[in-house]
Amino acid sequence: MDGYVKLHEMLETALRQAGEEAGMLLGQGLTATLTDSLTFSKAAYFGDLDDGVFVLVVESREEYPGQFHLVFNLRDAILMSSLLLGIPAPRIKEKQRLSIIEPDDIDAFGEIGNMINGAMNTTFQGSLSGKAHLKLLGSKKYVPEIDPLTDDDPLPNGDYLMFRSRLEMEGQEMHHLDVLIPVDLGNQYDPPPEAPAAAAVEEAASSAAAPSAGAGDGAVDTPGVAGDEAPVRKAAGVAGTVGEEMIAVFEDSDEERSQLLESLKFTNFKLVESTLNADVKEVFSQGNVRLVLIGSQDADDRELAVCIKINALRQDQPVPIIMCAQRWTRTAVLKALKYGARDIIIKPCDPAELASKVKRLCRLPSA
Repeated sequence: MDGYVKLHEMLETALRQAGEEAGMLLGQGLTATLTDSLTFSKAAYFGDLDDGVFVLVVESREEYPGQFHLVFNLRDAILMSSLLLGIPAPRIKEKQRLSIIEPDDIDAFGEIGNMINGAMNTTFQGSLSGKAHLKLLGSKKYVPEIDPLTDDDPLPNGDYLMFRSRLEMEGQEMHHLDVLIPVDLGNQYDPPPEAPAAAAVEEAASSAAAPSAGAGDGAVDTPGVAGDEAPVRKAAGVAGTVGEEMIAVFEDSDEERSQLLESLKFTNFKLVESTLNADVKEVFSQGNVRLVLIGSQDADDRELAVCIKINALRQDQPVPIIMCAQRWTRTAVLKALKYGARDIIIKPCDPAELASKVKRLCRLPSA
């Protein structure tokens, strides 16, 4: 996600501090490490949830009015509240398995939420130029296929900036904490870059308005001046749409990446190879991307994250994606298609099958 550098830094500091303080409250070593940031709609975020979530609602006051949400995996919320209440480990496991969260759990997790909110308050007030105050309003539980998903619950419809933190506690299996901030509120915290300075615009306008010597009465070309900025920041152009036609291949295995590249030579497109950890925007800057191929052993969250990033980068002009993996589950297939994959292949990739899919998606001659 482009921009929001200041907001990213604020949340990185706040969540690290919140993890440490919540860990002290629980008597356990807890860390919260900011790992990723993306732009999501509510529908896209909740449309793919397999697990229940526990949502804390935070109100932003003073000069930055609005609300944002802290979204925990329900099992993490049950674990932390149960530890605070001193519940035995076997009972915690049973509650996690059955998604049981009781009034005592909600009260206990409210204490943990207050500590997290306090850490965020301290960081926000020390980092923002204007007055800021955060207040924890309450909490909501949401379990897919059990609880209703409405226009306002568990959070309002709209586009959100998602900042994901990995939660880790020794001896425990944990998931992540997502901070979902509406785009409009994110732009208050971390305003987008302003349009070109007024002086520069005036100078450009003056130069354009003054006819050059010997010029006729024809129209004079003037530099374009941006109008109102869209609520979600975008680059000047769509990434990966300019330059030599290319196919981007993301695969960690050198041997399998080489095999994929060999199978793609027939296209005569430029072939750009990368690992799964590569900067997608940097890869896309190398040409006009006609197709993306993502290879892995398992179609898990790491590989799917590449799909998500590509989808976010090219949401206005989607690029076809083929995902190749050795092991597929039904859930993984559904997630891959949800996140933008146009086709899937089971490894080892058959060159003829791959060529057929590439020709179809890139509209190449079948002969």
